[in-house]
Amino acid sequence: MNHPLSLYNTLTRTKEPFTPIESPFVGLYVCGPTVYGDAHLGHARPYITFDVMRRYLQYLGYKVRYVRNITDVGHLQNDADSGEDKIQKLAKAAQLEPMEVVEKYTNSFHQDMTSLNVLPPDIEPRASGHIIEQIEMIREILENGLAYESNGSIYFDVPAYNNQHNYGKLSGRVIEDLLSNTRDNLEGQEEKRSPLDFALWKKASPTHIMRWPSPWSEGFPGWHLECSAMSRKYLGKQFDIHGGGLDLMFPHHECEIAQSQASHNHTDAARFWVHNNLITINGKKMGKSLGNFITLGEFFTGSHEALQQAYSPMTVRFFILQAHYRSTLDFSNEGLQAARKGYLKVINGLRILDQLQYPETAGTVDAKAEEEIKKLTAELFEPLNDDLNTAKSIAALFNLLKKINSMHTGGFKLETISAETFEQMRTQYRSLVLDVLGLKIEQTADAQSLLDVVLGFYKEAKENKDYGKVDVIRAQLKGQGIVIKDMKTGIDWAYEE
Repeated sequence: MNHPLSLYNTLTRTKEPFTPIESPFVGLYVCGPTVYGDAHLGHARPYITFDVMRRYLQYLGYKVRYVRNITDVGHLQNDADSGEDKIQKLAKAAQLEPMEVVEKYTNSFHQDMTSLNVLPPDIEPRASGHIIEQIEMIREILENGLAYESNGSIYFDVPAYNNQHNYGKLSGRVIEDLLSNTRDNLEGQEEKRSPLDFALWKKASPTHIMRWPSPWSEGFPGWHLECSAMSRKYLGKQFDIHGGGLDLMFPHHECEIAQSQASHNHTDAARFWVHNNLITINGKKMGKSLGNFITLGEFFTGSHEALQQAYSPMTVRFFILQAHYRSTLDFSNEGLQAARKGYLKVINGLRILDQLQYPETAGTVDAKAEEEIKKLTAELFEPLNDDLNTAKSIAALFNLLKKINSMHTGGFKLETISAETFEQMRTQYRSLVLDVLGLKIEQTADAQSLLDVVLGFYKEAKENKDYGKVDVIRAQLKGQGIVIKDMKTGIDWAYEE
């Protein structure tokens, strides 16, 4: 299979032609959420980005195995090796079992992803369900002399690893600079040989709820290790693409590469490391740690002081896709309102294309018109081959949409292009919008309000003794399973029993 798709590889800092290790199979791993709170707009960006990547790879004919994990243990408060487990802290405060917290926010995350039309992954492993695999990977790293035990905890030996490899190859960090910038007073540092070393396994304190037996202590795995073990289990020692947000590049993804090289894998885990840029609010990263986030539920209901109105899931999805995934995207009500208009234009284009009928008696094909529509149609997908540029693909949709609207109003005569070109245009437009960009038609009308309008017409027809119209309205609503009830107190309706 030979497709002209190229992707920006953070590992090489260049755009590279994408060729899978074992075509037509593609292994794609994306870091999933740590489930201790509702998903916010910043979470939506990676999952929408890699949903489109997965959809486009499938559109190109690849057989994709998409693995996206759930982090339900081991992610400590300062994203390193100290502080409480984020999930356990919340569970203690709410007097819940940690797995109750996990279940609540995993369900909430899934609901948000369904609303955004993000397809579920093929495999969604949980860190707590892969303790055996993580212990095995630690054994390998110890065996290769690149980790050590300290008071029942196991730490990765970064300086020893750096003597053989390049710790910093993904992020561009230099180990000497990292050492000079490291604060020496971090909690738990006394167990480490170097402040850069990170935990593969942490011995649980007496108050720590989430713990498992291991050869070294009762404890829990390190956050970085979880993804290394789970990606290897389901995608192999080396796979095609590892995705995630730019904020995970260091230390999380850097440590994943180190763990993979230091284990019996001896690979960088993925050939392509792909990172989406961040969503900002007033120029700062949106995130739970800064407390400046707006949850997806708040967007959908408009229940946040920073929101001027509610924004539907497809508006949010379109807002994210209007920017290239590697560019920053700043939240604004104006941007979301513009995205809503853009989304509705694209969906109206779908409606028009469904209504357009190619004339039965074809006229003479105009070579210039034919070439113009062919060119506009070809431009729909071309930007996606250039590092998944959804922004340019959407611009190409709007260019074609001008012609589609002109066909609808009669300004552009359909018979001036061939039936084949017309069908190709219709198919490609639908494929891009629905299958690849993953937009769907949202029901914007309120059924109750529409029913109230119809009942108003019914009342008016009765008062005017227009019984023909009365019968038509009754019959039409009955066809929808609704019966009109004429009562002394007024007119009401009920579901037909």
